Amino acid sequence: MSKRSFGVLVLIVVAGVLGVLAANKLLGPSTAGNAQWPATQAVTLLPTPRPLPEFSLRQSDGTQLTQGELRGHWTLVFLGFTFCPDVCPTTLAQLAQAQKQWAGLPESTRPRVLFVSVDPERDTPIKTGEYAHAFHKDTLAATADVPTLEAFARSLSLLFVKVPGEHYKDNPQDYSMDHSAQIVVLDPQARMAGIIQPPFAPAPIAADMLKLTRAMTP
Repeated sequence: MSKRSFGVLVLIVVAGVLGVLAANKLLGPSTAGNAQWPATQAVTLLPTPRPLPEFSLRQSDGTQLTQGELRGHWTLVFLGFTFCPDVCPTTLAQLAQAQKQWAGLPESTRPRVLFVSVDPERDTPIKTGEYAHAFHKDTLAATADVPTLEAFARSLSLLFVKVPGEHYKDNPQDYSMDHSAQIVVLDPQARMAGIIQPPFAPAPIAADMLKLTRAMTP
């Protein structure tokens, strides 16, 4: 990844996140449901959760992943790809540490981690699942075609872009993926409720998700 392309990516992502926060502040106060959530350390909660457009991703077991599959749980969404050299494995390892800390919660309400590969040319649903499950067996893993992934990422104020390598013309597999490094937090209604900015620390993330889960109305 070039410094220039990375810098442009960061600026666009930061602008998008700030826009989400500003829009929520301008368009209205927090809803009564959002007001009940406790103070958090790692998670920056939006004043008003943002509904997402319908989406359908392909999970590693071949089934479709839609909003309905995520309702009833807090979910941490992270974009990446299996050929990622550093950010993705580091983040998934940190999230796995957090997952261990809430493993004692009932499965019916336990927070979830969703890894979405933005490299469908190389990452099949099965390969995406094998990669994610190497870090934690409970991590949800999915991908889709590029247009679907682009729409999904935009709905979360995230983005990704294919970056051809030096020998891409001779070898179409010589490329990388620039992608947002933030983690998006979905509430139990599968709405965008917050973000977690890097660098990530497992303990505060786990503490936040435990508090938010325990604060859910039965």
